[in-house]
Amino acid sequence: MKILLIYPCFIEERIHREDIQAVPIGLYSIAAVLKENKYDVKVLDWHDVQRKPGKMRDILLEESPQVIGLSILNGNRWGGIEIARAAKEIDPKMKIVFGGIGASCLWEHFLEHFPEIDYVVTGEGEYAFLSLVRFLEKGGSPEGVRGIAFRSNGRIRRTDPPKLIEDLDSLPIPAKYFTYHHVSSSRGCTFQCAFCGSPAFWGEKIRFRSPHHFVEELEILHKRGITFFYFSDDTFTIDKKRVIEICKRIIEKKLKIAWYAISRVDCVNEEMLFWMRKAGCIQISYGIESGSEKIRTALKKSIKTDQIKKAFHLTTKYGILSRAYFIYGSPGESWGTIQETIDLIQEIKPLSVMFYILDIFPGTDLYEQLKERSRITDGIWLEKMEGIMYCETDPRLPGELILAFGKKLRTSFYENVHSFALSVHLIDRKDLYEEHADFYSRIGMTFSHGDYSKIEGIKEKDETAEKLFKRSFGYYPNHRGYLGLGIVKQKKKEYEESIKILSEGLRHFPNSKDLNFCLGISYMNIRDYKRALTCFSKFPDSTAANAYMARCHEEMDSS
Repeated sequence: MKILLIYPCFIEERIHREDIQAVPIGLYSIAAVLKENKYDVKVLDWHDVQRKPGKMRDILLEESPQVIGLSILNGNRWGGIEIARAAKEIDPKMKIVFGGIGASCLWEHFLEHFPEIDYVVTGEGEYAFLSLVRFLEKGGSPEGVRGIAFRSNGRIRRTDPPKLIEDLDSLPIPAKYFTYHHVSSSRGCTFQCAFCGSPAFWGEKIRFRSPHHFVEELEILHKRGITFFYFSDDTFTIDKKRVIEICKRIIEKKLKIAWYAISRVDCVNEEMLFWMRKAGCIQISYGIESGSEKIRTALKKSIKTDQIKKAFHLTTKYGILSRAYFIYGSPGESWGTIQETIDLIQEIKPLSVMFYILDIFPGTDLYEQLKERSRITDGIWLEKMEGIMYCETDPRLPGELILAFGKKLRTSFYENVHSFALSVHLIDRKDLYEEHADFYSRIGMTFSHGDYSKIEGIKEKDETAEKLFKRSFGYYPNHRGYLGLGIVKQKKKEYEESIKILSEGLRHFPNSKDLNFCLGISYMNIRDYKRALTCFSKFPDSTAANAYMARCHEEMDSS
C-alpha cells in the first residue's frame, strides 16, 4: 500500500516564513512508524505548493497513492481540502485522512461539511494512523481503530481516544529515514495559556524522551550534515536536570551544532543557561505576551514581571539571544497597556521581538469563551480565514486602533534595538569566551547583513555592527566577525582597513573561501590585481573565482 503524508499550504502569506515552513515532526514520526512496519510512505512538504501551479496534481498522478494523510493546522486546513479534492478527482478510491491539532479540534466539522475527507485521526497519530492503514488494507470494521472519526450509514462516529504513548523512546527515530531541522524532546505542556491549543491536544501532562534517545536523533542528523536545529518542545527547559544532561551529552558526542529553544521565564536558571550555551544554544524564545500583568492574567499567562526581567538578564548574560513574543489586541488592551509593554521592552532589552495580533483558534480556552458569549459555531471555519482576531469580537478594539498599537510597538522597538545590542554585558568566564565571540558576531551580522539590515526604522546599523564585530575579537578569533567587519569597511569604501581586517582573519582561517574572496575584492578596488589573483587562484574549481580572475587579467592587460 502506497501512502503519502503531506503538509499542506496555508491560506495567508507570512512575513516570517519560518512560522510555517517546517514540516511538523509528528508527520515524520508517523512516517517512521509506517516504514518500520514495511509500508511504502513518502513525506511531502507542500506548504508553498500554491506557488507552483499544476505541481500538486502532477505529483498525485505520478505517485498514485492509496492513502493520503494530511497534517492539519487551522491555517492550512483549506490547503488540505484542496489536496483532498484533487486526489478524489484523480481517483475517488483514494482514502483521505486528516490529522494534527487542527483536525483534532474540528473533526466533526470536517466530516460534516467535506465529503472528500474519509477519516480524521483525533489526537496522537502514530499508532492510530497505523491501525487505520491496516484496517484499510485488510478490511473489517473501523470501530476497532482507536483515535479516529468517520462516517457510517450517514452518521458521524468517533471511536475511543487512543492511549497516550507513555514511553516515547519506544517510537522509532524519524532521522533513520528522513532529514529535518525541527526536533522535539517531549510532548505536552502543563500550563494553561488561554490562546494555546497544546493542552487540549496533548493532555495536561508532559511526556519526555530520554536524553540518550533525543541526542541519538541529533547525532544521526549531524552525521548527515545538519548543524542547526529548532528544539520545538512547548517548554524545553521544564525539567532543569534533564536539560543539563542533554547538553552534556551533546558536548560529550562532540556535536558542533547551533540550536534554538522555546522556554518560559519561570523555567530557567544560571546553571542550565551555562550548559545550554556550551552545547550550542544561540536563541531562546520566551512568550511574554504583554507588559501588563492584567492582560497576562486575562490570557492565563502565569508569569510575573520580576521573572521576566530576571530571565532576560540571565539569558543575555550567557550569550544567548533572548527573543520575546508579544501579543497585542488582547482583552482590556489600551494605550496604557501598550505603554506598559513598551516600558517592559525598554527594561528587558530583548535582541529580537515578535509582535502578533491576538488570534482565536479552535481547541483554545479563548475559543470556548467566544462560543459561550456569542452565536459563533464551528461553522465559521467554512470561511477562508486562518483565525478569528479577538479585536473583531470586541467593539472596544476597532481595527484602526489595533493597527496603531502594532505600529507604535514596532517603531519603539526598532528605534531602540541598536542600543539594546550595545548595552549587552556578558559574564566574564574564560570557558565561554569562544561562545561570546560567536554571540557578538551573530548579532553584528544581523545588523549589517541580516534581518535588521533591511528594516528602515532601525538606526545606526553599520555602526552598531562594527562595534559588535570588534567586541567579538576581544574574546576569540571569529570567522564571521572578520568577514562581517571586512564587508562593512568595504561598504564604506575603506578598502585598506578592509584588507587589514581580512588579512588578520585569514591568519586564523587560511582556507576560508569567503575571507579570500572578500579580500580579493578589496584588492581589486585599490587596483592591486596581482594580490587579488593570489586570493582567487586558491579556488580554481570555483566559477566565481574564475570570473574574478578573468576581470583581474583584463584590467592588468588594459593598463
